[in-house]
Amino acid sequence: MDITTVSSVKLLITLLVPLIGTLGVMFMGKNENIREGISSVASIILFLLVASMIPTVLSGKTLIFHMFSILPGVSVTLRADAMSMIFALVASSLWTIAVFYSMGYMRAHHEHAQTRFNACFALAIFGAIGVAFSDNLFTLYLFYEIVSICTYPLVAHHQDTEGYNGARKYIIYLTTTAKAFLLPALILIYVLTGTLDFAPNISTGIFPPDVNKSLVIMLYIFCLFGFAKNGVMPFHHWLPGAMVAPTPVSALLHAVAVVKVGVFCTTRVMLYVFGVDTMHALNLGIPTAYFVGFTVIMASVLALSKNNLKERLAYSTISQLSYIIMGVALLTPAGIDGGLIHIVNHAFSKITLFFCAGAIYIAAHKKDISDMGGLGKTMPFTFGAFAVASLSMIGAPPVAGFITKWNLLVGSIQAHQIGILLILIASTMLNVGYFAPVTIKAFFGKRPDGETYQGIKEAPLSMLIPILIACTISVLLGIFPNFMMQFVKVVTG
Repeated sequence: MDITTVSSVKLLITLLVPLIGTLGVMFMGKNENIREGISSVASIILFLLVASMIPTVLSGKTLIFHMFSILPGVSVTLRADAMSMIFALVASSLWTIAVFYSMGYMRAHHEHAQTRFNACFALAIFGAIGVAFSDNLFTLYLFYEIVSICTYPLVAHHQDTEGYNGARKYIIYLTTTAKAFLLPALILIYVLTGTLDFAPNISTGIFPPDVNKSLVIMLYIFCLFGFAKNGVMPFHHWLPGAMVAPTPVSALLHAVAVVKVGVFCTTRVMLYVFGVDTMHALNLGIPTAYFVGFTVIMASVLALSKNNLKERLAYSTISQLSYIIMGVALLTPAGIDGGLIHIVNHAFSKITLFFCAGAIYIAAHKKDISDMGGLGKTMPFTFGAFAVASLSMIGAPPVAGFITKWNLLVGSIQAHQIGILLILIASTMLNVGYFAPVTIKAFFGKRPDGETYQGIKEAPLSMLIPILIACTISVLLGIFPNFMMQFVKVVTG
C-alpha cells in the first residue's frame, strides 16, 4: 500500500479542531449563543476536514503523521486508512447533528452547567477522532483513556446521588478493565513483537510465526475484555447505569464516542494486530462469535423486560454492538463486511432512537413505554422517526440495518456456522419483540386514564430537525449502501 505524507499534517489539524473548539467553548461560556456557535462551527470544520481525506484514502493511500516516539516501536502517530475513515466519518458527522440537538434539549430542559457539558462533549469527540486515526496500539490506548475521562463529567452531569453512582460505575468498569487487561497486553505484545504498530493489512497481523501460541491466545482474550466499552458481557453493567445522564449524552455514549470507540478498538486489534490468518490458525474467530452471540441474545431478552425507554435502548445497544464483533469474528468476507458496516448503520439508527427518547421527554415528560399510549398521534414525526430507526435495528429493508443483517447471515453461511445463523434469526425476532410494541402503543394504544395530552406537541425544531436528518440518513444508507461499503471493501481487500 502506498503511503503519502504530502498532506499528512491535515491529520493533526483535524485532531486539534475539537480541542480548539473545547477551549473556545470554555472561554465564551457566559454567552450561550457564541458558545454553541463555536461548537457548531468546530463540528462542521471537523466533518469537512475528514471528508476531504476520502479521495486520498479511496485511491489506496494511507495518510500518516508521526508526532513523537517514546521507545523504538512505540510512538504517538496518526494514520488515516479505510477503517479509520469509517469511524471518523461517523463521529464527525454525528457530532454536527448532535450539537444542534443538544442545543435544543439543554435549553428546553433548562439544564445547568451547559458550558461544562459542551466542553466535555467536544473533548469526547477529540478522543474519538484520536482513536479513529491511531496508527498503533499505544496511540489507540492513549485516546481510549481520554474518552473515558472526558465522558465521566457528562454521565455525572446532574450531580445527584443517581448521577454520581452511575458515573462511578462507568469510570470504574472502563478504567479498571483497561488497566487490568489492556495495559499488560500492550506490554506483552511489545515484548513479543518489538512493536505496537498496526499491520499494513488484515491478513498477517504482527506476531512472528514462532511466537508462543498460548501467549497469543491469552493476549487476545485480554484485548477483548480490556476494551470494555464494547459492552460484551460480563463487563456491560456500566452501560445501563450511564443512562442517568441527559439524553444527548446517552446518544453520544451509544452512537458515537464511547461504545463505538469500544467496538472500533476491538475490531481494529482483531484485524490489524492479530490478523485473519493468525485468528484462523489459533481458532480464535468462531469461539469469539459464539461468545458474543450470548451477549446478543441475553441483552435482547433483558431489553424485553425494561419499561423505561432509555433502559430498553441501552440493552439494545449492548446486543447490537456484539453484531459488529461477531461479524468480524466469523473471518469470512461477508461477515467482516457486515460487522464493519454496522459501525455506521447502528450509529445513525441508534442516535435517532435516543434523540426521539429525548424529544418525548422534553415534549411530554414521559420516560416509561407504558405511559406512551396514543402519544404518536400527538407527536407523529418523532414516533415516525422512531419506527423507521426501529426497522433498521430489526434489519428490515430498506433501512440501513438490513445491509448489516444480510451480510452477517451470508457470512455465517460462508463460515458454515448454522448456530450463528440461528442466533441472528432469534435476535431479529427479539428485536421485533422489544421495538415493535413501542411504535404500536404510540400510534394505536389507548391513552392512560385521565391523560388528555392537551398542550403536548412536537419537541422544538432544533431537536426535531436533527432527528429527521439522522433518520433520513439511516434510510439513505440502506438504499445506497455502496458509499460506505467502499471503505469496508478497501479494508477487506
